[in-house]
Order: sequence, then structure tokens, then C-alpha cells
Amino acid sequence: MSTTAQLFEEPFDADEYIERLAWRTPGGGSKGGAEAFDPKRLLEEFENHIEELKHLDEKIQRRVEKLEHQCHREAKEFAHKVQDLQRSNQVAFQHFQELDEHISYVATKVCHLGDQLEGVNTPRQRAVEAQRLMTYFNEFLDGELRSDVFNNPEKIKEAADIIQKLHLIAQELPFDRFADVKAKIASKYHDLERQLIQEFTAAQRRGEIGRMQEVAAVLLHFKGAYMRSDVFEDTALLCQRVNKQVGEVFQSPETVMTKLIQNIFENKLQAHVKEKLDETRRSDVEQYLKNLYDLYTRTTALASKLTEFNLGSDKHTFLSKLIKNIFSTYLESYIEMEKDYLRTRSAMILQRYYDSKNHQKRPQGGGSIQELKERIRQRTNLPLGPSIDTHGETFLSQEVVVNLLQETRHAFERCNRLSDPSDLPKNAFSIFLLLVEHLCMDHIDYALEIGLSAIPSADAKNANLYFLDVVQQANTIFHLFDKQFNDHLMPLISSSPKLTECLHKKKEVIEQMEVKLDTGIDRTLNCMVGQMKHILATEQKKTDFSRQVERVRKSMDGKNVDTVLTELGVRFHRLIHEHLQQYSYSSMGGMLAICDVAEYRKSAKDFRVPLVLQLFDTLHALCNLLVVAPDNLKQVCSGEQLTNLDRNLLHAFVQLRVDYRQARLGRHFS
Repeated sequence: MSTTAQLFEEPFDADEYIERLAWRTPGGGSKGGAEAFDPKRLLEEFENHIEELKHLDEKIQRRVEKLEHQCHREAKEFAHKVQDLQRSNQVAFQHFQELDEHISYVATKVCHLGDQLEGVNTPRQRAVEAQRLMTYFNEFLDGELRSDVFNNPEKIKEAADIIQKLHLIAQELPFDRFADVKAKIASKYHDLERQLIQEFTAAQRRGEIGRMQEVAAVLLHFKGAYMRSDVFEDTALLCQRVNKQVGEVFQSPETVMTKLIQNIFENKLQAHVKEKLDETRRSDVEQYLKNLYDLYTRTTALASKLTEFNLGSDKHTFLSKLIKNIFSTYLESYIEMEKDYLRTRSAMILQRYYDSKNHQKRPQGGGSIQELKERIRQRTNLPLGPSIDTHGETFLSQEVVVNLLQETRHAFERCNRLSDPSDLPKNAFSIFLLLVEHLCMDHIDYALEIGLSAIPSADAKNANLYFLDVVQQANTIFHLFDKQFNDHLMPLISSSPKLTECLHKKKEVIEQMEVKLDTGIDRTLNCMVGQMKHILATEQKKTDFSRQVERVRKSMDGKNVDTVLTELGVRFHRLIHEHLQQYSYSSMGGMLAICDVAEYRKSAKDFRVPLVLQLFDTLHALCNLLVVAPDNLKQVCSGEQLTNLDRNLLHAFVQLRVDYRQARLGRHFS
């Protein structure tokens, strides 16, 4: 059996196990070893070994059964123990709950009793404190300070506490009845403050840091540090004055300076800001916005000055947090108040202007009929409805424009200062939209609509050049609008996605108004041509044409002058050309026509447009065809000015001669 057990080595391999068993059996090796291979002996060894294995298996099985029985018995015993422990734990938990409920009950009773005691004790303490202060107040009222607390230098801390409370009470008393006692309390207040400062100085010289801290804690509640009316200047001067002393006295001067500045911001500055803003927030929005801008600007400037002091490594974050705590509630609602004010203010400026002109604004857009008229007018350039008489009023005011732009400029400045950097482009764009609404749409676009309605029809005898005045003023306003866009809006949005949106809106508005300007100019040119027709039918004067040219030149600027004068000159030339085509000419009539065209050409020179002058030079050359001898027609048509013209045009002028059919001039021309 021991031999068999030795064969069970880890890791167990059946083939290896058989091989080792055969190797140990004499004559059982594969090669027989020293003895010849004996299969019977090997079989016998295998059979014996199998019997051994069976006995070994039975023995192990009995041992396993014994161990299993023992394990089942111990498991039952352990389960009984666990059940007993669970029952014990259940009982303990119930006892704990009962104890917890009892403790809670007792604690509730104790808290209730404490509240009752406090409710009784607090009024009692207040009554005692009030009686004590009344006693001290009577001493000031009598003019004789008998209490030891005011006469004993060792009790200066207690005296400081009393005088501070009396000082607050005295401020609420009417001046006429208590002027004397108020003065006495104030005198003692400043006297104690002076004594404390002297004590602080003496302690500093002696190097008594503890005493200095004790005195500084008492002095902290005195308000004498602010002697001027400007809290911002006072704060800067105060911090500058005490910074060196704090550095010499305290081991952690940055902690002391930080505490001082925090105290100033959270008490004095916050109270000052609240007082200034709350009194105007509902009653005067304009002044509120100005105060908010001024206070925030001065506070940030003060914070910038304070960074020169040692306030720790994160002083910028510390100061920013103090500023945020003061202004956060005001800055959250800033942009809505800004837009409401700007909307109301702009509407008032416009209404005040129209009221001064006794003008009731006409409704714009609003309905499908109005929109249909607008589309027809833009596509056909036809006047819809009778023209109105504006009595020369353009309804454009540079004063109104300057006021609107100035209000918007102030809004942009406040927006830049008061907006969170992430909201700045969005807020600036909303202000820009209000400017577009009131300046561009409610004022300029409205004036263009009125101007278009005031242009008479093209067959009127007298050309109304009123719209050119509208063009001139609108052009000036456009320049001012564009300057503010570049100077005040662009810096706020130049690095944000809102830039594209602003540029698109600006382009859209300008193009919309340019369409109306082009329409008005075109219809005004038609009126000019209509007047020219009337002039041609009656008495002609060169000054009749020159006045119109000068009017156009005065109303336009830049390339617009040449563009409009070119269009007017072309129409002028077409009118004269068509006018000449209405008659037949003898030699004398042709000479007169040449003289007339020569005068027209002089007028064309006033345009200072090469194309217009060239057209009239060509027309003058065409008029020569009315007077030359028939035999010279071909030569004249081949001249420098006529050689490139269409033959049909030349033929049309030759046909105007009265001798065209009689002399058969067609054969001379062909």
C-alpha cells in the first residue's frame, strides 16, 4: 500500500503512473532491463495492484464518510449557535430602540425647557442692558460722568462698548431737543477712540503684540477711520497708511490686511453701493444705470490699487469675489434694465421731435395691401397714390440722430463694463438691434417713406427736388451710424461669432434703405426730365438745367455724384435726341438746331462726366447732317465722330431734312 501511495505524485498522470508501475516490476520493463520481459508476471503485478487500489479506495471512502458525518454534525451545531445569536441581537436591538426613543423624548423636553428659559432670559437681559444704558445716558444728560467705567483707564474696553451703543442711540434722537447730549456723547466717542489709538501706538512701541490685537479688535467697531465723503479714496488712503504698520507689528500681515479689506468691502462699501443704487432703482432708471456704472468702475479701480499690497498669492481672485458679492444682484438684471431704458428713451426722443413738428406719424407696413404696394413700387418704380406735401420738411433731424447715438454709445460703454465677458457680444448685439430699430427703421426709413410719397409724377411742370435733401441728410446720418458701428460696437464683438451676425444685419438694413434711396432718386430724375420737357416746349434757359446739376452735386458725395449725374445726363441726352426727332429741318432750321445743341452741350459740361459730354458732342455732330450739302453727306458720315455710329441712326437724322425726298438724298447717303 505504501508503494501504491508513492506512485500518486502530483501532478498525477495515468500514463506515467502505469509506466512507473511497470518499471518497478521485475521483468516488466519495455526492454526487459536485466531480466527478460515477463508478461505473466506483469499481469499478476497489475492484478495485485488493482486489488490494492480497491482496498485503498474503500479505506479512503470510509474516511470521507466519517469526515462528512462530522461536518454535518458541526454545521448543525453552528446553525443553532447562529440562531441563538440572532435572537440575542433582536432583543438587544429592541432595547436599543427603546433607549433611543427615551433619549429623544428627554432631549425634546430639554430643548423645550431651554427655549422657555431663553425666552424668559433674553427679554430680561435686554431690559437689564437697556436700564444700564439709560443710567449712562442720564449721566451724559446731567453733564457729570460719575460711573467708574468712564473714569478708570483700566476699563477702557468696557467704556468703548458702552459709548458705541450710546452713539448709535443718539443718532436716532431729534436734534432740536437733544443737541447738547448728542454733542457730549460724540465728544466722548472721539475721545475714547483717540485713547485707544494712543494705547495701540504705545503697545506697538513696547512690542506687546497681544495688547495691540486686543486694542485693534475694539477699534475695529469705531467709524472714525472714514473722515471724508469719498469712501473709495478713504479706503485707498487707509490701506496705504496702515499697510507698513501691519507689516511691522503682525507675524502674518497679509492675513490682517486681507481681513481689513474684506471688512471694508463687506460693510462700508456694500452699504454705500446699496444706498446709492436702491434709492434710484425704481424712481430714476437713467440715474441708476449711471450710478451702477460709476460705482462698479470705481470699485474695480480701487481693487486694482489694492493689488499692490500683500494679500496672499491669490489676491486677484479674492478681490474679484468681494466685488462680485457686492454687485452680483445688480449685474444679473443689468442688461434688461439697460434695454428697457434705451427703448423708452429712444421712443421719447423720436416722439418729442415729431411733436415739435406737429406731425402725426403715419403707420408703416402693417398689412398685406401696404406690403403689396411696396413690392409694386420696388419693381415698377411707379408712384402709388397721390403725392403728399411735406412743405420741404425731410423729417430727418441730426439733433435726434446725435441724441440716439449718444444714448447708444453710453449703453455700449456700460455694457462693456458691466457685462460678464461671456455675455458681452450677445448684450452688445441686443443694444445694436435697438439702435437699428429706432434710428434706422423708426427715423430714417420712415423719412424715406414720407420722401417717396412726396415725389410728384413725372409729368409735373415743376421738378420737386425735395427728395435730394432727404438723400443728403440720410447720407450724413449713414456716416454717423457707420462710425459708431466701427468705433463702439466692433471692439465688443470683433472676436466672437456675433460679428458675422452684426455685419449681416447692418448690410441688410443698409441695402433695404438703399433700395428706397435708388427708387426716390430715379423718380426724382424722372421729374427733372419731365421739367426739361416742359422747358423745351416753352422758353429755354441754360440755368434751368444747371440748377438741377448743382442740386444733385450738393446732395450726393463720393462716387454717388458721378453715378447720379451720369444717369441724369444720359436721360437729358435722350430727351434732347427725341425732341430733335419730332421736327423736319430746312437749312435755316438745321442751323438753329445746331445752335440749340451747342447750348445744350455747354450745359452738359457742367455735369463734369466724360460720357455725357461725349454724347452731346456726338449729337452736335449728328445735327451737322441737317445742313451740309447733299454731295458731302458721305464725307461727313465718315468723319471721326460719326464713323462708328449705327447707319440706321445716321439715316434717321438725314431723313429729318425737308429736302430728303425732293433731292433723293438717300442715294447720296447709301
